[in-house]
Amino acid sequence: MDDIKAKIKGFLLQFFHNYELQEDEDIFALGFVNSMFAMQLVLFVEQEFQITIGNEDLDVENFRTVNAIAQLVDRKTAIALDR
Repeated sequence: MDDIKAKIKGFLLQFFHNYELQEDEDIFALGFVNSMFAMQLVLFVEQEFQITIGNEDLDVENFRTVNAIAQLVDRKTAIALDR
């Protein structure tokens, strides 16, 4: 899970210049996310972790923090492995 968080945080920090993002900080409340960036984030998660984000996953709660995104990836990865 730490590797997943590191990759997510690395992606986010490319856009959040000079900000020390914590894993439990709400990136929406911080004002870093607009609708265009939200789609970039979804695409990054799909491509980086080789998962599909379905409509049912497009809940802001799944993308609010590094921890939430990592949990989503973990769940989606587990589902893919079960198939």
